[in-house]
Amino acid sequence: MPHKQMVIQRAKPSRETAHVPMLAIAGDSAAGKTTITRGLVQALGSERITSICSDDYHRYDREERKALSFSALHPDCNYLDIMEQHLQLLAMGQPILKPVYNHSTGTLDRPVLIEPPDFVIVEGLFPLWSKLSRACFDVSLYLDPPEPIRYQWKVKRDTTKRGYTKEQVLAELERREPEAAAFIRPQRAHADIVLRFEAVEGHETGPLSATLLLRPTIAHPDLSDVLGSDTREAIHLKLLRDEDGKPVDAVHIHGHAPRELTRKVEEAIWSHLDVDEPVPEILGEVEPGVRSEPLAVAQLIILYHLINAARH
Repeated sequence: MPHKQMVIQRAKPSRETAHVPMLAIAGDSAAGKTTITRGLVQALGSERITSICSDDYHRYDREERKALSFSALHPDCNYLDIMEQHLQLLAMGQPILKPVYNHSTGTLDRPVLIEPPDFVIVEGLFPLWSKLSRACFDVSLYLDPPEPIRYQWKVKRDTTKRGYTKEQVLAELERREPEAAAFIRPQRAHADIVLRFEAVEGHETGPLSATLLLRPTIAHPDLSDVLGSDTREAIHLKLLRDEDGKPVDAVHIHGHAPRELTRKVEEAIWSHLDVDEPVPEILGEVEPGVRSEPLAVAQLIILYHLINAARH
């Protein structure tokens, strides 16, 4: 299906099709995609939202990739045409038989049946790869941490959860860099929101702050009643130039923001949705028992867009 036709069909679903709100979370390996996704799924409940990983569309298992001249970051290493077909079906409320790539073992496991519930998140390396795939989403996010931080996150994850040594991880990062630059990072230009976690200058050992670039490709929540002198210690908004030189709103959430202020910000954003439930407390969980206030606010803004998409 041409991407323009997909946009029209999403805007005006027929009796035979449904409009399932879809969120894309794109970014390089270990950029934080799974952490963002996990909080959103826990906030809405697994009965209302499902998440799939575009990495499941790998053509080759880990052992087979060792003999290849390219990595999993290359389009030729993935069934991206099948992914596009599945995204179209999910966006219209249709089930798919999704392949499964097992990150723990590096094997291709049995496919699983996915019947889209109220919401769908697609996270991974390639969700914003093509015009057709982008047309399937109501809102899209690109995670853009500074490379030194992403390297730290990848070393920690791959050595503790995937059986690699630090030297192997660093060597693989170096090998993948040309493909990351050619195929992954260009997707940043197509995201509605770009999210970056980084240390504040002079506070490199403290909690990471977050900056969200809110591009005018979708309607973002009105933050005028959130931002003021009483909340400036937690969050502020300024106008920046994006990579293309165009002006863009940038929301900065301080890593050291006190919980009482971020709670006020969260409640103000949540009030725009006019829902009966309180702000989900699970937001902001980096790992069990570890909370990030910038992560919580960022997830809430993303959650706002998902819930709002269901009403249109």
